[in-house]
Amino acid sequence: MLSIKRLFTSPWLLAVVFSMVSTGIQATNAAKPALASVNAAAAIAGEDALLFGKNADRSVPIASITKLMTALVVVESGLDMTEWLTFEERHLPAAANAWTRIRVDSRLQRRDVLRIALMSSENFAAYTLARSFPGGFDGFVDAMNAKARELGMNNTHFVDPTGLSIDNVSSASDLVRLANAAMRHPVIGEFSTTGYYRAQFRNPRYSLSFGNTNALVHRESWGVGLSKTGYLSDAGRCLIMVSQMDEKPVITVLLDSLGTRSPMGDAGRIKRWLATGASGSVAAAAKRYAQEKDAAWMATERGQTARINQ
Repeated sequence: MLSIKRLFTSPWLLAVVFSMVSTGIQATNAAKPALASVNAAAAIAGEDALLFGKNADRSVPIASITKLMTALVVVESGLDMTEWLTFEERHLPAAANAWTRIRVDSRLQRRDVLRIALMSSENFAAYTLARSFPGGFDGFVDAMNAKARELGMNNTHFVDPTGLSIDNVSSASDLVRLANAAMRHPVIGEFSTTGYYRAQFRNPRYSLSFGNTNALVHRESWGVGLSKTGYLSDAGRCLIMVSQMDEKPVITVLLDSLGTRSPMGDAGRIKRWLATGASGSVAAAAKRYAQEKDAAWMATERGQTARINQ
């Protein structure tokens, strides 16, 4: 089976796209999968067109999914990945949930800072990547938004590189575009799917172990080639992933789920849907949560429209 990480350099992609019409991907013409996530999208890797969407153009907080754009900006900057970066005291107050084990003034190579930011969602690492950018923190955020515009991510805006701010927003369809851009850089796929890693710091010398926040990267049957999780109370549980589904590389974007394992459950439902056309079912609590979030979002939209028309 062809590795997802070599997808964008292989003519096999064309065969994948053409085969959609005669395989389980035909399930897109049937009932959509039942999902616990409030907003979602799925697409064949390499394609921006969606196999299906659920509120796919709704602009919502994306929490640490943000770090996928952080990684893209770092990798495309051409900066030396072996340079030793210093974890400086934050110039802005850290969010309440920005706890870290990394010591201020310690040092780590940029490639390893990027790895732990992706695989373990280390917020101080993402902050340090931005702080060490040639344009500094603000220049880095500007670069994130410029890249979003370049990719046609019209429902997306960033204010920080970590995702700790609820003002980092995007849509499921926009994040499909981001996943496709990220997959063109094998290092992002590799770092985001690293299962475990022990980072060796300097000044002083010490080491810390990090684990991947997505349990599915440890399951060979999923063939995960790209992964990023996220969570904030306002964003819910989030997951973006490229994995093997119905023998094809599929991007899944799952935003705002109620439970810790709900995005993984949704990924399983999408996988079965693509293979069999079965829509599946979700728990009553998840349905109520989605209804409440939909109602709140629509109320906010009506309020904004009313203010504009005043």
